[in-house]
Amino acid sequence: MSVNIEEIVGRILAELRREGYEPKEQSPERQESVISRDGTDLVIDLADPTLDRPRHAMLVEDAQDPDGLRNLMASTNARLGVGRAGPRPKTGTALLFQADHGVTQDAIYGVVSDEARDAFNLFTVTSRVADRAEYLLRPDLGRLLSDESKAVIAEKCVKSPDVQLCVVDGLSAAAIDNNLRDIYPVIEQGLKAAGLTVGTPFFVENGRVGIMNDINALVKAKVVVLLIGERPGLGIADAMSAYMGFDPQPGKSDADRDLICMITTHGGTNPLEAGAYIVEFIKRMIKYSASGVKLREVAGE
Repeated sequence: MSVNIEEIVGRILAELRREGYEPKEQSPERQESVISRDGTDLVIDLADPTLDRPRHAMLVEDAQDPDGLRNLMASTNARLGVGRAGPRPKTGTALLFQADHGVTQDAIYGVVSDEARDAFNLFTVTSRVADRAEYLLRPDLGRLLSDESKAVIAEKCVKSPDVQLCVVDGLSAAAIDNNLRDIYPVIEQGLKAAGLTVGTPFFVENGRVGIMNDINALVKAKVVVLLIGERPGLGIADAMSAYMGFDPQPGKSDADRDLICMITTHGGTNPLEAGAYIVEFIKRMIKYSASGVKLREVAGE
């Protein structure tokens, strides 16, 4: 797309600030390791191993080519240059792995906060899974709305809008809690500025991407956008994806959708910038009445 995203983000943020919105500030990094004595007691307060400096520190002693190793480490998020203590990983490496694993578990089994839902007046519906355990085992049920949820959506939602926005927990509650506050106002404001109507937004609990087909069978929007938590990785657990489809209906697949992934302030696409991209994608979908592979074909790409 030949669009000036920085200009679009700047314009949308200026409009949001005039309405009293301010993007959240980044949390300051915490302290380094401290070893001290309290009387005769030794006090060891280890640094947070998830901070950038300890995470990317080169721990190989007497590397044959230190500069080459640093360059290699800088080219990937893989755990390179971590060294070893005899046959075992070093303490810092082991702690970082355990910390990252703990963060992924929190993200997968966490629940999206009421604050995040209430901030945008999102009511909650559910997929057909009974609980989180079944959600992880039965992706097919996560792609379908429960009968009760269908009735709620049919009753509460505006029908036939240009765009239907939905927030879905997916595999990371942290993705919604950490990014929704920034990305949602940008999308909403951008659609408003483009003269597009927006349907009644809501939150889907235990949902998968394919649930957009069931949703649009009820609301009949031109475009459906799902803001959904991505599968967490060992290092970044709060990444959000935006799946978009033109007139999604039962039977349509990923080939009929577009995606902007890795939306996070932790090494991915900033949610403010991603919001502007999403608006531009929606405008193209409506212009060509298509999405996914078909959009590339009709747009001549």
